[in-house]
Amino acid sequence: MNTWDLLFRGDAVSSGVALVLLAMSVGSWVVILWKSWLLQRVLRDVPRCTAAFWQASSVEGGLRTLHAFDREGLVCPLVEVTQIRAAGTLAAAGDASQRLTRVLRDALHAVLIKLQWGQVLLATVGATAPFVGLLGTVWGIYHALIGIAGAGQISIDKISGPVGESLIMTAAGLTVAIPAVLAYNVMGRTIGRIEADLEGFARDLRDLLITQPAENQG
Repeated sequence: MNTWDLLFRGDAVSSGVALVLLAMSVGSWVVILWKSWLLQRVLRDVPRCTAAFWQASSVEGGLRTLHAFDREGLVCPLVEVTQIRAAGTLAAAGDASQRLTRVLRDALHAVLIKLQWGQVLLATVGATAPFVGLLGTVWGIYHALIGIAGAGQISIDKISGPVGESLIMTAAGLTVAIPAVLAYNVMGRTIGRIEADLEGFARDLRDLLITQPAENQG
């Protein structure tokens, strides 16, 4: 018996556990493949964007340049929010330093949420998939022992087969969890590097706009 037998021939609990593991595996691999592609693009784009911006003659010119390089829209929002003028509102309250700190912080949080998308799923799958598989194993062993007891004769041959088949669920849970955990750790370090670059750019941009006269920013 294999995993497909447990899925299609088992009882409701065994089939449910197998379906949950299958859904976890598909979901985590979709996130792994998509985020691997995304992070590779971002790792190339963020340094190019920041370098191109600082080569521009003005903030407005730098923003136009960013639109050509920022394919994932992670750097442009940080510059765009600094160009919004909301006179007469609480958003414009305080001095320039406070306003820039507020708008850049909010824009940076939105960008980081986009980068962190999918990490919760990978962490959840990595933490829970082994226990889901263990549930299937315990349930399978329980039914195997009930069947053996009902047969009236107990031998190693009759025990080892059903118990070994039930242990497939534990192996399936580990097979689902291990890639999710590895991907979560590797991508977490990559996201941390990107976050540091974006935070540094936001801090430098804030310092520039505080010291630069408003009429020269365009």
